[in-house]
Amino acid sequence: MAKTKIADGIAAQRLPLSQYVENFSDAHPPLDNHEAFVEADRCYFCYDAPCIQACPTSIDIPKFIRQISTGNLAGSAKTIFDQNILGGMCARVCPTETLCEQVCVREVAEGKPVKIGLLQRHATDNAMSNNQQFYERAASTGKKIAIVGAGPAGLACAHRLSTYGHDVVIFDGRPKPGGLNEYGIATYKATDDFAQAEIDYVTAIGGIELRHSETLGHSITLDGLRSDYDAVFLGIGLGGVNRLGLSDEETTGVMDATGYIAELRQVDDLAKMPVGRRVLVIGGGMTAIDIAAQTKLLGAEEVTIAYRRGKEDMNASLAEQQQAVNKGVVIRCWLQPSSIKTNSDGLQSVTLEYTEENGGKLRGTGDFLKLEVDQLFRAIGQRLDSNDSLAQLDIEKGRIKIDATGRTSIAGVWAGGDCACGGDDLTVTAVAEGRDAAESIHSALASPQT
Repeated sequence: MAKTKIADGIAAQRLPLSQYVENFSDAHPPLDNHEAFVEADRCYFCYDAPCIQACPTSIDIPKFIRQISTGNLAGSAKTIFDQNILGGMCARVCPTETLCEQVCVREVAEGKPVKIGLLQRHATDNAMSNNQQFYERAASTGKKIAIVGAGPAGLACAHRLSTYGHDVVIFDGRPKPGGLNEYGIATYKATDDFAQAEIDYVTAIGGIELRHSETLGHSITLDGLRSDYDAVFLGIGLGGVNRLGLSDEETTGVMDATGYIAELRQVDDLAKMPVGRRVLVIGGGMTAIDIAAQTKLLGAEEVTIAYRRGKEDMNASLAEQQQAVNKGVVIRCWLQPSSIKTNSDGLQSVTLEYTEENGGKLRGTGDFLKLEVDQLFRAIGQRLDSNDSLAQLDIEKGRIKIDATGRTSIAGVWAGGDCACGGDDLTVTAVAEGRDAAESIHSALASPQT
């Protein structure tokens, strides 16, 4: 295949075809049965289990590990799914190094935690590959719930509601369900179309209808859903992307990291993805790490992350940062974008200003660094898309305001996941909020007066 030039310095197929398969293979290969048994045997099965407290979905981690150690893989999977029906994906994408594994007694004492994430994947993958279903729908209640957003929060909410016998319709603006699990994570973290396999597994319980290309504020409205359904759950994520605030920001070569990752996740041939020779990523979260690592794996010669504060302030964990560095990414801190220079082909260079913290506030120092760049990615956070439907809701710090049970300011409407205030933008937290909102919805439908 001939290289397709997109703009000056940006091209497809920078690597030999065989290299793409190797570069985007499973980041953390699964344990085999023997490895899982040996690893499970390392667990102390702590009675006070700090790992449970660190898990946003409160999985009984010592229990499911003990079940693995005794050969009860099905029981182990059920223990996980009881709390987290998307436990398979969470085992792949959770930052376990800052959650359950960080507080593992083995980590505290020896610096080598039990591999909880890989053990969780071992159990859930076994159940899914054998199509072991642990839940049945209760008798129909005749109640219908609308869920907007087929991401982790929406799917977890739908499954839990279905177990109670409620009928669920999930509306999603994309051609495929899955939300960030399908469109927003690094390709090498969830290979072999796992996101869709998990959706098939979750929806196999029945009573869940998926409707695609349906967007709140356009083809559907909040008023319409409230009129047609007994309850509404919003798991719409954050569709907007924050801008850098620079002139010439919309020039050729400047892109949203989320959009590029979504395209990369759906492309049928990785060699077709155009990538620059010199890539700059602005941001310090997981999206910044994911786009930087993946452009390097696509064949970019130089990939730099610029973050305005120190490494310890980055939302991406130190482990994720190190993994990107191991792939050849350079992380430069205390830098913020100042200006963009273009030519007739688009992006030519980016000037960054060194920053410092003074009295707890960030400020520029007046010293600058110029980088020759042909591809620049914005990864400085996302925001809630605004529309007439959302204007009816109370918004707090740019997100939908909810109470502890997921209720919004409008009766009969709940929300959870990244679109709601109070979360930490993790898949596992979105699952927890969707699950808990489902419990609240069920209670409300059973006792309408509440």
